[in-house]
Amino acid sequence: TSATSPATSLSGPATCVSKVELRVSCKALLDRDTLNKSDPCVIIMVQTNGQWTELDRTEVIKSNLHPVFAKVFTLDYYFEEVQKLRFEVYDIHGTHSIGTRDDDFLGGVECTLGQIVAQKKMVKPLLLKYGKYAGKSTITVHAEEISGNNGYVELSFCAKKLDDKDLFSKSDPFLEIYRINDDETEQLVHRTEVIKNNLNPVWEPFKVSLISLCSCDEERKLKCLVWDYDSRGKHDFIGEFYATFREMQKISSGNKVTWDCVNPKYKQKKRNYKNSGVVILSDLKLHRVYSFLDYIMGGCQIHFTVAIDFTASNGDPRNSCSLHYINPYQPNEYLKALIAVGEICQDYDSDKRFSALGFGARIPPNYEVSHDFAINFNPEDDECEGMERPVHQLPRKVHLYVDDTKMNISLMFFQRYHILLILTDGVVTDMADTREAIVRASYQPLSIIIVGVGNADFTDMQILDGDDGVLRSPKGEPVLRDIVQFVPFRDFKTASPAALAKCVLAEVPKQVVEYYSHKAISPMSPACLLGPSFDRSTSPAN
Repeated sequence: TSATSPATSLSGPATCVSKVELRVSCKALLDRDTLNKSDPCVIIMVQTNGQWTELDRTEVIKSNLHPVFAKVFTLDYYFEEVQKLRFEVYDIHGTHSIGTRDDDFLGGVECTLGQIVAQKKMVKPLLLKYGKYAGKSTITVHAEEISGNNGYVELSFCAKKLDDKDLFSKSDPFLEIYRINDDETEQLVHRTEVIKNNLNPVWEPFKVSLISLCSCDEERKLKCLVWDYDSRGKHDFIGEFYATFREMQKISSGNKVTWDCVNPKYKQKKRNYKNSGVVILSDLKLHRVYSFLDYIMGGCQIHFTVAIDFTASNGDPRNSCSLHYINPYQPNEYLKALIAVGEICQDYDSDKRFSALGFGARIPPNYEVSHDFAINFNPEDDECEGMERPVHQLPRKVHLYVDDTKMNISLMFFQRYHILLILTDGVVTDMADTREAIVRASYQPLSIIIVGVGNADFTDMQILDGDDGVLRSPKGEPVLRDIVQFVPFRDFKTASPAALAKCVLAEVPKQVVEYYSHKAISPMSPACLLGPSFDRSTSPAN
């Protein structure tokens, strides 16, 4: 989403990263019935504009305190949104309508879809009204991604002893593969090149996505036709065979998969007819294309770091005109941006702590200028719990620094993928060094979000956002990945915090996949779970 067109991000729909299936089970439910056990049903509710509405519900399982429900909930998943869910368990009496008596309510739990996919299997205690535990009752929610694009395959075909259709030369064969759809229509998947004058052709290997080949259904029928090419378009039919992707996968080292290439007319007329040649799958290479959720559900953590501008141009925090002024009635722009983005990111970090750094201030005890200090003043552990407290306290402890031209963030990353949120009221003046640092950082597990606070002219900042062209270092080296997203906060003053988060975080899933794909790291790889070391010399220095 380009910073130059915020209206698009505000009015346009978010991009659905994936669809997710949720499966629900419960244990040790309360027994509300006198003569037999409860008949449980689970309702899933979604919060929209502050209101809870029912999305779907499971079947009713009779007389069972440990139900495993067959119903599967399917939800659209958006990384850049807080998708609040509520699961409520009821004891159903006779009909499928939910009773209004308190006795019918067996417990409920609230969470976000982000929390569920980050844990893959979420187990939580059920709560009754007023936060009281429903005995030892628990609910378990399993999440699985519905893979929309799970890779592509490289296939190598050849044939032997094909029928000769030409009078003065040999056949010029080519192969066509059609996918047979659910409605029995046929969709061309691939047509090979023509091999001239050859009854034993070896066609060039080709790549095709599994969606195109078989709609990701290994059992879907594929109709394969072999033709003798005719320059006038009246190709002679040699033969056909049917295959499935599951059959193709039977290929192994040294072994090949073969099919008889059959002409049905010849088979009907000729008593001793066997085939019109054989088609051979000589090689199959399956290339898995992983999604963002593959990595998240494989255990990848996302660590959130915020860097906050404390230069003097923010104004004296004791003055109500200051960008750092603590208004008792509403958060300032720095806090609004931090909370909007941080609320999303915290669901993907198991310890729910974030690194908080400041720059452009004189810090105690000696009040020396620092462009890289821990907001909690603990350089050994710069992580904080909660979004607001450290930012509320800090302006009283530091002296804002007069020089507004330098912003130097040096980070040491050892684990996980990282999102760095830079909150600043000024433009970058050392642009050459900044571009160089971002190009180097694009090779690291990092996404950078810059939110411009206040009313400064941020025109130059948009250069860092690669939406309008590839960002390059002063020497002309391009970024490996587009990792920077810049937005001026003023474009979102009248919008909800969710709109800001949606705008700045929408590109993160793609950036995560691009990084791990470039490194050829699979979701379950230790390198993905722990992350490669992040060299301090390549961290962003703006």
